[in-house]
Amino acid sequence: MTESIPARPGKSARDTADRQEQTQRSNVPLASIAMVLGMLLSVLDQTVVAIALPEISADIGGADSFSWVVTAYVLASTATGTFYGRISDRYGRREVFIAAVVLFTLSSLLCGMAQSMPQLIAARVVQGIGAGALFVIPTVALSELYPQHLRGKVQGLTGAVFALASVGGPLVGGAITDGSGWRWIFYINVPIGVLAVVLSAYALRLPRAGATDRVDYPGAVLVVAAVVSLLLLTEWGGREYDWGSAQIIVLAVACVALFTAFVQWEKRAANPLLPMRLFANPALRLILPATAVLGMLLYGSVVFMPTFLQTAYDWSATRAGLALTPYFIPFILVSAVAGGKAGKSGRFKPYLLAGAAVLIGAFVLLATIDPDRGYWYAAGAMVVLGAGFGLLMQNLVVVSQNAAAPPDLAATTAANLSIRGLGMAVGVALFGNLLAREVGEGPVTPDATAEAIPDVFVWGVPLALLLLVLLALVRVDAKPAKDTPDTEPEPSTS
Repeated sequence: MTESIPARPGKSARDTADRQEQTQRSNVPLASIAMVLGMLLSVLDQTVVAIALPEISADIGGADSFSWVVTAYVLASTATGTFYGRISDRYGRREVFIAAVVLFTLSSLLCGMAQSMPQLIAARVVQGIGAGALFVIPTVALSELYPQHLRGKVQGLTGAVFALASVGGPLVGGAITDGSGWRWIFYINVPIGVLAVVLSAYALRLPRAGATDRVDYPGAVLVVAAVVSLLLLTEWGGREYDWGSAQIIVLAVACVALFTAFVQWEKRAANPLLPMRLFANPALRLILPATAVLGMLLYGSVVFMPTFLQTAYDWSATRAGLALTPYFIPFILVSAVAGGKAGKSGRFKPYLLAGAAVLIGAFVLLATIDPDRGYWYAAGAMVVLGAGFGLLMQNLVVVSQNAAAPPDLAATTAANLSIRGLGMAVGVALFGNLLAREVGEGPVTPDATAEAIPDVFVWGVPLALLLLVLLALVRVDAKPAKDTPDTEPEPSTS
């Protein structure tokens, strides 16, 4: 990684001691549980709803727009992720996390009480705004609660939470919907949210990063608008509207213009939402685009595997969810082990390269799955896929954190997770468009869908190759990670 960042001139030993003392007042086990609960809420609600959409539309109508129940949430959470990292520098991790959980929990109640599809979609937008903080802030907070040499291990465990929630979402959603009705997939968030608030209020004590300037609200507006236009472009292009239609052209122009305006504004903003100096760091210039590609591969595969299993073998949603076990068990185990070993040795690059190489093999296997080959062939491909993601997911986060200057830790983490979320959303839309093209304009039968999905997975191979090239160019240290408290940012208020 980059060389160690020297302590800022004039920074006293007393400042560092104060910050360490303040952090040590946290109850680390309970604070960690609170952070993991926040992550769990955020990721589960990306996937848990999809399985209940048929029952939702049958109950409250709006079948022609029910896909927006998922899309609205992803749009809002992805667009606001970077913003939360910055405002938590100023107002505090605990305070912003609690506010976001409260917003998420209240909007979950509104989702459960919705009487029409527009009401549900509106509530999902608000829920997504709260969810934007529930992965970003815990990731930053956990990196501050634990010393640097333990970051890999801790972030590996959070990767396991992500995998379990991503794959378990459809299974949980199916079970709750079948047992208690679709409204309870939202109501169940309430006790979890309350517990996360109580634990974080009691156990989390972190100093603020010392940001005293105004929050970059113009930058936030620009990036939200840019992200929304990009996701609408990938969601609607080739589906709702032809790629050459006026609507898609306008969205494409707006997307480019808004991202350009955001970059230009951030270059001169006094306290930028996304400091452009991050991209002056050679490691981050490669890690951030690699993270976007990883996100595309992640949801481009995980979202469509249950569909393949359901259409190929005529399985229920619950059974298809259980059949994904060969994916998430290797993900969890490899993520925990690889994160711990990489963090202990400081040698991250071998794990990154191995992960990208394994993903290439995984997508080659996925491209050859076939109903006639049987489930166990697909299960073998899922084992390889889970191992590849386990090697990469949280190690990329830790590498980006270690490469960043201490004052930019939150901004870097937020950028990493937001870019990954953006990649996931684009991946779902891209692979969905490819699937629609493969199925064609004829009747969308289960057989046609099952036959088309492996052809879609073929496109994961060049993306995984691109990921390997990007990671091969990343320069990281081969030195064991060390705790460097004298490089921590200056504290302000608790």
